Amino acid sequence: MTDKIALSLGVVVVVAILADILGNGGQAMLFLLTKLDFLLEWLAFWR
Repeated sequence: MTDKIALSLGVVVVVAILADILGNGGQAMLFLLTKLDFLLEWLAFWR
């Protein structure tokens, strides 16, 4: 991965997080993090 691609992806992630925080108070990020937590627990069970 080149520096240009990494920087572009980083900017996209930061803009998406800021848009979520400003748009709906971070509810989408909270939803995704709770689903990620469930997925990690499920994977740890099957390990």
